[in-house]
Amino acid sequence: MSPEPVPLRGPIRRADRARQVADIVRQQIHAGAFDSALPSEPELAAEFTVSRNTVRDALALLKDEGLIERAPKIGTHVARRKYDHGLDTLLGLKETLRGHGEVRNEVRVAMRVNPPPTVARKLQLEPGQQAVYIERLRYFGDLPLSLDLTYLVPDIGDEVITRDLETNDVFALIEQISGGPLGAADLALEAITADAHSAATLQLPEGGAVLLLERLTKLEDGRPVDLEYIRMRGDRITMRGSLARPPERTDALLGAETWRLI
Repeated sequence: MSPEPVPLRGPIRRADRARQVADIVRQQIHAGAFDSALPSEPELAAEFTVSRNTVRDALALLKDEGLIERAPKIGTHVARRKYDHGLDTLLGLKETLRGHGEVRNEVRVAMRVNPPPTVARKLQLEPGQQAVYIERLRYFGDLPLSLDLTYLVPDIGDEVITRDLETNDVFALIEQISGGPLGAADLALEAITADAHSAATLQLPEGGAVLLLERLTKLEDGRPVDLEYIRMRGDRITMRGSLARPPERTDALLGAETWRLI
């Protein structure tokens, strides 16, 4: 018996097609597909099989994001690219951007504090035990890229704040002090709007896009040592990772397919 035909729905609205084009061109820009100039409107229209009006709408979206510049008789050019930040490897910002430029840190606070209960619980601190708190504004060249709030367990944090925090990743310092490698981290990533203070610090418009990363990092033996709340400029960072299908999910699907064949 032939399967029932899938009912068609449509047509796709021009605004939806424009977003589809913008999404693909955006990633091409970040991947360095264009040295500077983008293809012309007719070329893009032919590539995506859309009208030139749809292409103009897509490019308008990218221009509003600050990714491209457009001018009559000059064409469309890349204004800036985002920097990739991996989600599947445990690296500090300096390690992540190695080869692209220099990361420097403005240390705003480095001291012992009485941590909030949630922080104390995540770091497995004893009742009444203090944590070491570090706040850094991290620059890539002259660009403020992230505002990092870090809580460290005291036996390691006390030593960390005696080291060169202006040019080093905290991760590297922890490994030097502990004498062993970091193990793994639990993280949560969400998009938020920049509050007035964060916006001013990161040189963003108030309400601009910020990526907020909470990351709890552990030593190789599983001991939590570092809890961070990192605000990164959403207009300059792209989070990337490689994901694998869980084996148990694949096995379940294969089992279901075998049952249907039986």
